[in-house]
Amino acid sequence: MRDAAVVCRELVCGEAVDTYHESYFGSASGPIWMDNVHCSGSESTLRNCESAGWGKHNCDHSKDAGVICSGVRVVGGSHCSGRVEVLHGESWVTVCDADFNQQDAEVVCRELGCGSLVEVLGAAAFGRGEGPVWSEKLQCRGTDSQIHFCPKTSSLKHNCSHDNDVGLVCADSVRLADGGSRCAGRAEVFHRGQWGTICGAGANFIAGFVMYKELGCGEPFRTDAAVPGSAPIWMSHVKCTGSESTLKHCGLLGWGEHSCNHNMDIELTCSDHRTSRLADGPHVCSGRVEVFHGASWFTVCDADFDQQDAEVVCRELGCGSPVEVLGAAAFGKGKGQVWSEELQCRGDESEITLCPITSSHKYNCSHGNDVGLVCSGHTQARLMNGSDSCSGRVELQYLSEWGTVCHVSWDMRAASVLCAQLKCGSSVAVLGSDWFGEGSGRIWADVFDCQGNETHLLKCLISSWSRTACSHKQDVGLLCSGSSLASHEGVVRLTGGMECEGEVEVFFRQDWRRVLLDSWSESEASVVCRQLGCGSVLNTSSSSSSSPEHSYMCVTGFNCSGSEAHLRNCSSSQAVNCSSTEQLYITCSGYSSIRLVGSGGDCAGRLEVFHSGSWGTVSDELWDIEDAQVVCRQLQCGVALSAPVPVPARFGSGTGPIWLNEVECEGNEASLWNCRYQLCGEDECGHKDDVGVVCSGTVC
Repeated sequence: MRDAAVVCRELVCGEAVDTYHESYFGSASGPIWMDNVHCSGSESTLRNCESAGWGKHNCDHSKDAGVICSGVRVVGGSHCSGRVEVLHGESWVTVCDADFNQQDAEVVCRELGCGSLVEVLGAAAFGRGEGPVWSEKLQCRGTDSQIHFCPKTSSLKHNCSHDNDVGLVCADSVRLADGGSRCAGRAEVFHRGQWGTICGAGANFIAGFVMYKELGCGEPFRTDAAVPGSAPIWMSHVKCTGSESTLKHCGLLGWGEHSCNHNMDIELTCSDHRTSRLADGPHVCSGRVEVFHGASWFTVCDADFDQQDAEVVCRELGCGSPVEVLGAAAFGKGKGQVWSEELQCRGDESEITLCPITSSHKYNCSHGNDVGLVCSGHTQARLMNGSDSCSGRVELQYLSEWGTVCHVSWDMRAASVLCAQLKCGSSVAVLGSDWFGEGSGRIWADVFDCQGNETHLLKCLISSWSRTACSHKQDVGLLCSGSSLASHEGVVRLTGGMECEGEVEVFFRQDWRRVLLDSWSESEASVVCRQLGCGSVLNTSSSSSSSPEHSYMCVTGFNCSGSEAHLRNCSSSQAVNCSSTEQLYITCSGYSSIRLVGSGGDCAGRLEVFHSGSWGTVSDELWDIEDAQVVCRQLQCGVALSAPVPVPARFGSGTGPIWLNEVECEGNEASLWNCRYQLCGEDECGHKDDVGVVCSGTVC
């Protein structure tokens, strides 16, 4: 790379990005002028570098060297982050943040060999540059290999200054993998679009310092044999002087050239390496907080640990969000030392290695002050085996493992939260495993103590981590209002009778089912009457089925308190084989229930209607003969003889609610409830205005 840097500079082609061997760009012909080239990197021309001698070599054209130069660089940060500068002619110019987008940044990161884009930063985040601001705008597609290949247009934003210099952060071109934090693990380098390992054979110890400096991880602490990798072995015989800004600029045998295997991969640990664990809890996502630093595990003082620190620890462990921070050795006293430093996390870091630390001044801490932490543990949720994404068996991800949820640990409030979290509306019903089948694998028995208005299950308290003895037969299912099932499931109809009486059928599992009598009570009947808008229940009985086409399956298991607005709000039901032909028949009081009282007969009197569970009167406001005709027809009392009848004189004033006002019928309606009307508001109507009706069918 030092040799390549000289070539790129001499050609006014920017920065060296990569070197290629083995005639990567094809074999040339003619003389081979240079071999064994050794540049310091500062030479103005390749001719000034050391070599075997002009024209002296032991090669053929299969060994021709190649170079890729870049017309872009980053300045003021690290090898893979900083202010973006583009080579324009022979000068480096800065780029206006208004002329630079995500696609442009992805190409720059790729061209620099720095992996994927992390962040684009405007407003001179890496300092103000010097010289001109570029007058062109990149139009990269995001897939280009170099900005040289991106289309460009003249920028119309001429008011940009160095205060608008754009910067970016790419993923590092080196990393430490599988070590618990970014500052420990197997050494890997990003080359030609792929991460690969570094062989320890022939490397000098300075290479470790260069890598630590590049990662910003403090000083070298330990070098070990790594857990073997599986990617390409990119580097071997790495030799650094210590002045390099990136490990990729150090000498090496050649990219991909080695005589190593993955048992020779290098593992490094630096002084800033920190990782956490939760010890002695009921599971890996709750317990006493312990921090690994240096070569030992330390407990943490409860006075040195706050909510922001807890957010990072839960996130680092893949345990969701904090539920509760507990002091006073809630999970028992630890052993060894109490950590003498204090985390200063902002709360958005991915691991505690990225959190600043300060020396703690709380020297009176003992293991009696060990802090504990309970994390939610669940990072994702889904509904499985339903007709769509808003219905199905509830499954939660605990760390990286998916599991079902025990029915006894779930209620409608938790269901409401999950439906909202999944953008599926509100909860319609909590259902048993017979709806969406039994799951497999783990069963989570965590009890979510939700209020019902939380935006995410992680916001609910977890009142118990007990492992109730559940099987997959108790797997809970959920139906949200956003599901196509919700508009039909639990719908009730009454067949073979009047408007508000008949044989009960429930739409269940995408078909109409009869209801078994032994699973029914007055509470369930009250819910059905309310759901149908038919007042209160008057009677339940049995009759022979009039719906033989649906007799092969019945539904049972409804358990209502009687106050629910809809049958699907009751506890879950299940489909079973019908054991008899007896059909449940119910009679509701009905919105259609009207009567004439106060005359001693059925066809004259003060008009009363049944509504919302009680009888009430009707105001004579706008009442006329057409309205009375409908009442008489509905009561099968002939035709109306007069309108309106002054109630106080003939049939007496009513008591209780006054239900209807401003009734307007055409005269041909089958029921008073098919007419236009207003419900009386509080204090809007008085009993002196109660209407009376006299029909021709009156017996005098």
